[in-house]
Amino acid sequence: MKIVQEDISIRTEKRSEMVDITNKIVTLIAHEGITDGQVTVYCPHTTGAITINENADPDVIHDLLLTFNELFPKDRPGYRHVEGNSDSHCKSSLIGPSEQILIKDGHLVLGTWQGVYFCEFDGPRTRRVIIQISGEV
Repeated sequence: MKIVQEDISIRTEKRSEMVDITNKIVTLIAHEGITDGQVTVYCPHTTGAITINENADPDVIHDLLLTFNELFPKDRPGYRHVEGNSDSHCKSSLIGPSEQILIKDGHLVLGTWQGVYFCEFDGPRTRRVIIQISGEV
């Protein structure tokens, strides 16, 4: 079994956005020659997250970000965190820091319309995402 870990850097442009990182993961799997196994995608930031969702219609991402902002508005009365990004921490906790995806025959096991996203909730920033792949070559 082969285990590979790589950090990727993601530069965000907006306070809240979702960046499709599926191709970065696919490229790493192909480069390492992994045929069957799993990949863990992890975000080590408290105001970022990782999720899987539709990557065919950009309106889905728009709608998700709209809903997150309605659930956790930036200027919600009562927030105490002095950095002014309590909403970002709430969104990050809701989505979660990681996803685990199966690899079969050298391909991510995702649904037809699914992609893997880094979620930025306190940008713009340069972020780090850790990809760990384990499997057979």
